[in-house]
Amino acid sequence: MNIGYDAKRIFHNNTGLGNYGRDIVRILTDNPGFQHFYLFNTKKSNLENKVALQKATIVYPKGWFWKAFPSLWRLFGQWKQINVDSIDVFHGLSGELPLQFGAKRIPRVVTIHDVIFLSHPQYYNFFDRIIYRLKFQYAIKHADRIVAISEQTKRDLIHYLKANQSKISVIYQGCNDVYKKTYSESDKDAVRKKFNLPKTFILNVGTIQARKNVLSLVKAIHGTGFPLVLVGQEKGYAKQVHEYIDQNDMGQQVLFIKNITSAELARLYQCATVFCYPSLCEGFGIPIIEALYSKLPVITTRNGCFPEAAGPDSMFIDPVNISEIRQSLEHLFNNPDQREQMAEKGYVYVQRFADSQVSGDLTQLYKSLV
Repeated sequence: MNIGYDAKRIFHNNTGLGNYGRDIVRILTDNPGFQHFYLFNTKKSNLENKVALQKATIVYPKGWFWKAFPSLWRLFGQWKQINVDSIDVFHGLSGELPLQFGAKRIPRVVTIHDVIFLSHPQYYNFFDRIIYRLKFQYAIKHADRIVAISEQTKRDLIHYLKANQSKISVIYQGCNDVYKKTYSESDKDAVRKKFNLPKTFILNVGTIQARKNVLSLVKAIHGTGFPLVLVGQEKGYAKQVHEYIDQNDMGQQVLFIKNITSAELARLYQCATVFCYPSLCEGFGIPIIEALYSKLPVITTRNGCFPEAAGPDSMFIDPVNISEIRQSLEHLFNNPDQREQMAEKGYVYVQRFADSQVSGDLTQLYKSLV
């Protein structure tokens, strides 16, 4: 099979949606059932070295108009090039499909990661909500199959957008192979030294923004002495986090890390004591998967998609209950045997998100359409 992918996020998003697309291409490149991938990209990118291109061709806009207006090409002009290439299935990886497909009928798949803009509209401005709704409604109407990355996303699609349940397949996403390796003490010591990490610490990974709810975690460790390492880029919400830290003299207790490579982050996971992720809403929560592969005990939110990602042996909390978060952290820090048991059971659970499972599920889906 030859698969076409809407690859804008693959080449222009260094985290979440980009990681999802890059992982799919990497995983399926190793599958002999796929001959070639056509990656439809709006313009050149410095992320090309992160993409498995052994079986891939990057397709750019043709013609001066589409080159000058690549966003319009993605919506209106891309279909012309899709029709002339030998593509068996076209897959929109981030909730979008081109608005026209021309005369040649190519099966269409779209992945929906979440509908947080509808379930938690307070995190989005009015115009973004309108645009996302229009794009998603068009995609779910015209797609032959919809991939939801969690059962929670499937439920939300049916509830908020009245998606046809029979068209939805839940196919979980995995994570980069770098998080599945076991690193030597010297590898981990190098990361400890570079980032001046404490001997034991709580880890949280993700963009520091309101829905990730990092401030609740910072408040929970106030007065405990537990070090906290926050890895991620900062949005406007981060100002509140810094203000609380400054006001409570916690500068030595909370460490911020940005611009870290995947290889370094993988080693950092294996240096940590506990992973705490009190996010308010996600489509799935890939950092949880990364932590479980790193054999790190996880504390996360008890509702939504989080139990799907974290499994039955993780510890669950109310993300706005500061006392409950603190008690959970204290319990795990004081019970190393339980931490070890949680880590081992979590590692068994996370195998359901292995590359082989993702590859098999996508192969079956594509074959059903060809």
